[in-house]
Amino acid sequence: MLALRSLLFAVFLVIVTPPCAILGILAFPLPSSVRRRIVASWAPLVMWFAWHLLGIRYRVIGRENIPAGSAVIVSKHQSAWETMALQVIFPPLCFVFKRELLKVPFFGWGLALTSGIAIDRGAAKDALTQVVEQGQARLAEGFWVVVFPEGTRVELGATRRYQPGGARLAQQAQVPVVPVAHNAGEFWRRDTWLKTPGEIIVSIGPAIAPGDMDANEINLAARNWIEAEMRRLFPHHYAATIPQAAAS
Repeated sequence: MLALRSLLFAVFLVIVTPPCAILGILAFPLPSSVRRRIVASWAPLVMWFAWHLLGIRYRVIGRENIPAGSAVIVSKHQSAWETMALQVIFPPLCFVFKRELLKVPFFGWGLALTSGIAIDRGAAKDALTQVVEQGQARLAEGFWVVVFPEGTRVELGATRRYQPGGARLAQQAQVPVVPVAHNAGEFWRRDTWLKTPGEIIVSIGPAIAPGDMDANEINLAARNWIEAEMRRLFPHHYAATIPQAAAS
């Protein structure tokens, strides 16, 4: 049954993704806000099918921490699920993503219409400049900006170095950073097409006002909250690392 549901969901994605991308392309002459709404309609549709077909539910804690104005979301990245869920949970937003995704047929074409920030991860300094410059423009337009600071999807219980791009953008634009922790990778794993039923918990932390902090301090504050929250909510993901940490 698990394999059948996962297969049906994959077929659904193949059927629904091209029309959404094509509609977005055909709407190119229309205002960008209209194009974006057309393309963004894909995310809640996929989320609905994930819930009712795959049995992947979700619960959000900390909604009261969402600020009124634009902000930079700094989130844990474990799967493709959160790239859709964040669009449903938060106000209109755009993502910082690797430029190679634009080459993916239909998905990449739709992504190009979402006002996202495509960066070349191989050019670290230029990529940081792109995040700050383009991110400030998106924030001025009223978008939120989502950054996955670890740069790629990480395994359950793993932590990679947090890149400072999101923190630098928040510091330069003087907007808050909203940290997000979740366990999407527990049910929507990065290394298999099989999806497992269960409840994903998305925890939204208190907004971090940049104030007089520099980018490194903001980045550290976001990292500390996310990693502490991950261990508080999902200690079973980190059980294998506890003896090593204690020994060190």
